[in-house]
Formats: sequence, C-alpha cells, structure tokens
Amino acid sequence: MRALLVSLLAILMPGLARADVVWRGDFETGNSSQYTRAQQVSAARLQVVQSPVFQGRYALKATVMQGDDPINSSGNRNELVYQGDEKEGSEYYYRWQVLFPLDYPSVKTWQLFTQWHHTGCCGSPPVEFFVYGEELRLTLTDSVTPWKTALVRGQWQDFIFHVKWSPDPSVGFIELWHNGQRVLSRYAHATMYPGDGIYLKLGLYRSDTVQPVGVVYHDGFVQGTRLEDVLPPVAPPTPDAGTPDAGTTPEGETPPIVPSSPVPDTGATPPTFEEAPMHVGCSSAGGPLWVMALLGLGGLLHRARRR
Repeated sequence: MRALLVSLLAILMPGLARADVVWRGDFETGNSSQYTRAQQVSAARLQVVQSPVFQGRYALKATVMQGDDPINSSGNRNELVYQGDEKEGSEYYYRWQVLFPLDYPSVKTWQLFTQWHHTGCCGSPPVEFFVYGEELRLTLTDSVTPWKTALVRGQWQDFIFHVKWSPDPSVGFIELWHNGQRVLSRYAHATMYPGDGIYLKLGLYRSDTVQPVGVVYHDGFVQGTRLEDVLPPVAPPTPDAGTPDAGTTPEGETPPIVPSSPVPDTGATPPTFEEAPMHVGCSSAGGPLWVMALLGLGGLLHRARRR
C-alpha cells in the first residue's frame, strides 16, 4: 500500500506544481526592503505610500527636484536598485505599473522611470523606459526605439515586459504589453552590452536641465519565468441559462485577463485586460483531474488506516 501511495504522489506532484515568481518588488512589505539599495538625496524622495495604489496596500512615490544627484553622476535622480540574477541567456517576464500625476512635467528631453542598467561604468542603459515630451518610449542600447505611445497622466499604466537577455542581436529579444494589449511582438535585438551584467533601477532619473519637480508612482513589480507568473488570477464567468458552466471556456478561445487591482483613489480606473493576444494557458496543470486523483488518494489513505 505504501508503495502504491508513493507512486500516486510521484504522478500527481508534477501536475500540482506551478512556476514560481522569481522576485516581487511590489512594496507590500510596507517599505523598500525588497530592493538592494536606494540612490536618493533624502528619505523623502523615495516614499512607500498607501495612496494611490494599483494593487495591494502600498506603492512607491518617487520625487526628483532639480539638483538631486545622490551618486555624483550625470542627470538628477532618486531610484531604487535591485541586483537580480539576470544572466546572459536568461529569459524573464516583468510586470509593473506606473502613474504620472496630472502635473507631471512636459519637456523635450529624457526622463527615465524604469531602466535595466549595465554593470559597466558609463553610457546609456541597454533598456530604458522613459518620458520624452508627451510620449512614453522604450529604447534599447541607446540605438533603437521599437515602441512609443502618448503619455497619459492621472491613470495607471500597466506594463508586461518579456525579454531574453543577450548581447547577441540574433539571440536577444523583447516583447511588450501595455494596458493589457500586446503592443510589440517579439523583436530581435541585443538586450545587454558584451561583457556586462544587468540590474534593475526603478524611480525617476532625468536630465538635469528639467526644472519643475517631478513625481511618479510605481506599484506591483513582479518577475517570473512565464507569462502566467505575472498575471492576476482569471475570474470565472458568471453562468446563466444561455452560457456554459462557470470555469469553462469555448474550445479555441483564450479567457479574458482581468486585473485583480482595486480602483485607485486618483479617480482613474486601472487598465482592464482585454482578450489575451497570445494563449496564456492555465497557471496550474491538471485541472479537475488532479482534484479527482487527490480525492481518490484520500480514500486509499483512509482505507489503509482502517487496515
């Protein structure tokens, strides 16, 4: 009997397994302890706040004033740094949200809000998300801007960034989802500089020519190895007389992806995911099959104890 139970568990456990989230930087600790260090001129520049938020209870408020230069380098900045473990050839999905207040400065120069920086000393980071004038832009290795869109203030902007890290343009690639829509299909390009590592910087970093105070909010940062790892749970449809049973989706269709976040108190509604542009799949394999198997396993255990 014991051998039979061990065999059943060996069969069931792979079906129960889920891909793990690699890292969370969502500020749900109530502070910035999820990050490696801060580059800030004072604690007031990088504050963990309870409003506005996209998800959970906390978000980051990053403020930059002209002259803020905590590391004696180019530009003005206040940023959090996370030293991850992105190796050449690794592949990850990253999801996070950003809110630009209604008074966010409009200037025809760079204002980075998220970057993956190289470990080398100098030059532009290989991956930059930034504001330029009235646009959001994504630039790679300071040489190509494969995506840009209009800057929208007062509403949370939701990003999913899929990347394979490599200095080889025939190996490296990116994909991008913005507010629930895939806006950039797989785009082949170098995503690292040769011989350099990579690490995340989150906050606000801008040209020192910008005079007005800049504030940006960040929330919900999560890193995973699959798209499913960074998505919220899919809510089952509400059944009625003319629809399939709850939890079922017509064959060949992908269920809609709906964020689990509350409405922020800025008065803006967080982005809603429409039908996924690629098949997402289920976050745990096996579905009802493994539930039935576990029930059967429970019966075997009960009978075994009775013997």
